[in-house]
Amino acid sequence: MNNDHHTAAWQRISAAALSGGLSLTAACQACADDVDADFAGATLVLAGELRLLAAATDERARAVEDAQLVTGEGPCTDAYTRRTLIEAADLHHTADRWPAYTPIAREHGARAVLALPLTAGTLPVGALDLYRHRPTPFTPSQKDRAAAYAHILALLALDAHPHLLADQPRPARRGPQGYPPTVHIAAGILAEKHGLTPDDALARLRAHSFRHSQPLLHTAQHVLDHHRLD
Repeated sequence: MNNDHHTAAWQRISAAALSGGLSLTAACQACADDVDADFAGATLVLAGELRLLAAATDERARAVEDAQLVTGEGPCTDAYTRRTLIEAADLHHTADRWPAYTPIAREHGARAVLALPLTAGTLPVGALDLYRHRPTPFTPSQKDRAAAYAHILALLALDAHPHLLADQPRPARRGPQGYPPTVHIAAGILAEKHGLTPDDALARLRAHSFRHSQPLLHTAQHVLDHHRLD
């Protein structure tokens, strides 16, 4: 790793911490500002499966990150499963790559994305996503700087979620599995009420969220509160 990039990243994160406290969201914002991204998010993956939105710089980031949870595809998933940087300089051309995720991301203003795996040593913990409103590729220097931030974010993630160290890593998998517990509980309610298999109930939740442009966790919470999908 380039020490200059690493030092510069720490300096910016430290400056952000002086004004607003040290957090994953503050670190994401510092990274976005430094590499000329418009918004950013970080998702953690526990034991190779459970997805957790750990940071979002604004509601756009939250919506686009949630879209990956809903669709089970996207740059975050690819960066984590492949353990490498994933870039799409123009999301207009990724319909074949991420057919369900791409239109949602573009609807929320994302035109380009850079995703980097979050790893602490050999332990994979998630991915960092950086988004731009314009279809412009990140420069090699910006990618190197983003990689430095990703290393720091992985350490901050372990500090904020120490149980990651106790999890037994499993082979990384693509696809719509590993949702937070509330989603699985909601799917179980639908499965019992309508005589569905767990997979079919989960698919119904995802379809409802996708159709109504609604975060999956909001849909799940509605089912928990009302035992139905409206």
